[in-house]
Amino acid sequence: MAGRPKVYQFSSAIVRQPAGSVGDGLRAVDHGAPGYERVKAEHDAYCAALAAAGVSVQVLPPLEGFADALFVEDPALVFAEAAILLRPGAPSRQGEVAAIAPTLRHCFETVLTLPRGTVDGGDVLTTPDAVMIGLSSRTNREGAEALVDCLAGIGRVGKILQTPPGVLHFKSDCALLDESTVLSTARLAASGVFAAFTQIITPEGEEAGANALRVNDTVFVGDDYPGVIDSLGAAGYQVAALPTSEIAKIDAGLSCMSLRWHDGINM
Repeated sequence: MAGRPKVYQFSSAIVRQPAGSVGDGLRAVDHGAPGYERVKAEHDAYCAALAAAGVSVQVLPPLEGFADALFVEDPALVFAEAAILLRPGAPSRQGEVAAIAPTLRHCFETVLTLPRGTVDGGDVLTTPDAVMIGLSSRTNREGAEALVDCLAGIGRVGKILQTPPGVLHFKSDCALLDESTVLSTARLAASGVFAAFTQIITPEGEEAGANALRVNDTVFVGDDYPGVIDSLGAAGYQVAALPTSEIAKIDAGLSCMSLRWHDGINM
């Protein structure tokens, strides 16, 4: 559709404050429970970075009954023209959809609901030509196919791909840097899914740094990944290094802490 903003251009975002129960968040490997105050400090820094990048941030209150609810990208997708309520793959997170639905209906005229299957927003990467949907332990084929149908209803193309074994979410291993460039781990790049893109590969041992986030003119990167930061700087990107060591303990990164869109379709 002509007139859409670039996929990394955002004017608005929704975030949710972490709950005191955040230490009970899901994790594939137990590296210890994150501390609430430290998670809150990381979340505050993230919100400040969004604002500094030119985004208006709406902050929702914590949900004590849902330890992972600060990761608002998983229960929903947002675009300039519509929002889609998803069906998270983890049973403990499914109630987050109903909690965020009223906010999305206030912000968007069109709000669709995934009718079947499971999809986590962390498995969905929006590129200029297609919305990539990675199959994973949280996103099944039934849900991915239903999402392709929803996307078609708002004039977008969905493309189903396979997330590498052992990777929680598709975007755990990649980030879009601009209209033609991605940051990717070697294991995801080897699958060929980014053959049409210029690829910057994360250094060995810094694979988790692939979960970066381009917001307008700035690329957010976890500050524990100096090799990724250096690679992006050398490629000419403006980088904001943000703390992520606490949220990493509950399998999270930078993309999942906000829902982002641009209010004006005609740019």
